Amino acid sequence: MKAIKDLKLKQIEDLRKMDATAFKKELEVTAKKLFELKMKKELNELKQTHLITALRKHIAVIKTVALEQGVNLG
Repeated sequence: MKAIKDLKLKQIEDLRKMDATAFKKELEVTAKKLFELKMKKELNELKQTHLITALRKHIAVIKTVALEQGVNLG
């Protein structure tokens, strides 16, 4: 991964069309990517540390849109 666009994050319009199970799946996939990046950072294999911040913000967007639609992700 060299840039944020390589993370293939969904746009807000696409997130608003999702149902509860899709939200949970998207959150799970994004959280797994975040975990992998954090592990790479700890092993000094990650040079683009800004990707961690981008994923954290994307997780916040997912949770916000889910809450707007009444889906509780915990």
